[in-house]
Amino acid sequence: MTAETAPKSLTAPLDLRQDVALLTAAVMDINSVSGNETELADAVDAALRSIPGLQVVRDGDSIIARTELGLPERVILAGHLDTVPLPTTEGARGTVPSTWESGTPGEGVLYGRGATDMKGGVAVQLALAATMFDGGASPTRDVTFVFYDHEEVEAVKSGLGRLVRNHGHLLDGDFAILLEPTHGTVEGGCNGTSRFEATTVGEAAHSARAWMGSNAIHAAAPILARLAAYEPRTINVDGLDYRESLNAVKINGGTAGNVIPDRCVVEINYRFAPDKSPDQAEAHVRELLEGFEVVRTDAAAGARPGLNHPAAASFVAAVGAEPKPKYGWTDVARFSELGIPAVNFGPGDPLLAHKDNEHVEAAAIRECLRALRSWLTA
Repeated sequence: MTAETAPKSLTAPLDLRQDVALLTAAVMDINSVSGNETELADAVDAALRSIPGLQVVRDGDSIIARTELGLPERVILAGHLDTVPLPTTEGARGTVPSTWESGTPGEGVLYGRGATDMKGGVAVQLALAATMFDGGASPTRDVTFVFYDHEEVEAVKSGLGRLVRNHGHLLDGDFAILLEPTHGTVEGGCNGTSRFEATTVGEAAHSARAWMGSNAIHAAAPILARLAAYEPRTINVDGLDYRESLNAVKINGGTAGNVIPDRCVVEINYRFAPDKSPDQAEAHVRELLEGFEVVRTDAAAGARPGLNHPAAASFVAAVGAEPKPKYGWTDVARFSELGIPAVNFGPGDPLLAHKDNEHVEAAAIRECLRALRSWLTA
């Protein structure tokens, strides 16, 4: 698909000028579980192309829309279109289509998959794109809106990563905001994450003659003991306290109920503060598990808060709440790798993300839109 070609879609057009909470419900009602984003991407693409003054480029199910006003500063507003799978629990409210707790659209609490993670943020992006010039408002910064697919799955599939590779020049900016749920508070940077496999090797034998073998699962006990005794650190990075965690998350060993296991693998996840690189994080884990075979299987660097950048400082002042650290990994790290300071800021409680009762308050979505609009316009 070329940048100039608008998609054809059977989905009803998105009305970007309706109340942003109602727009959130409309975006949620288009099922976009990872790998199934095309229908929503088509609707978003078509809506953005109807806005005068936006340069729109599409790559697969990811979209970039840019203002070109020649202003001295450019801000990136980014959000992913996909969600985790729908809940399987009978009667779960965090599903599709969305529902209003009050029964009245636009009032109270909105339930459904993506309510917090992160279709409320996507709706705010779309509303901003459509209304930045309304009411005589004058934008004070150029804006690049980024909508991308495959965030909730393995990093190799990331639509944002694909945009960086294929259209990196369109992602230049001075400051980026990822509209992940933060309860309306700026969350700076993010922890890094890495995964390891610690392996023990024994000797197989019949369990009736266990003394003829060597039990690899038993040999893994010191690994679990060291991890259980480990005290996670809290590290201050540029004024924010990042809490780390290091845990066994999976264990695999054994072949049958009557065989002494000759191999055991403990999978470990380390969430590390953004003061260190993945290699430094690996060195820390290897030091803790000295004497065992340890292999790093995955890693993603964290991102420093970036709150000392003038644009970030002015945004924090506009929001008015004390900034916090982001403990989980988010795509702010991708912007950090590009040399762009980035923060998380969006509507909804992040603790509700992926829950069977995922929901967001209409007022929180409206407040997020208000804060961003007031900061981006004069």
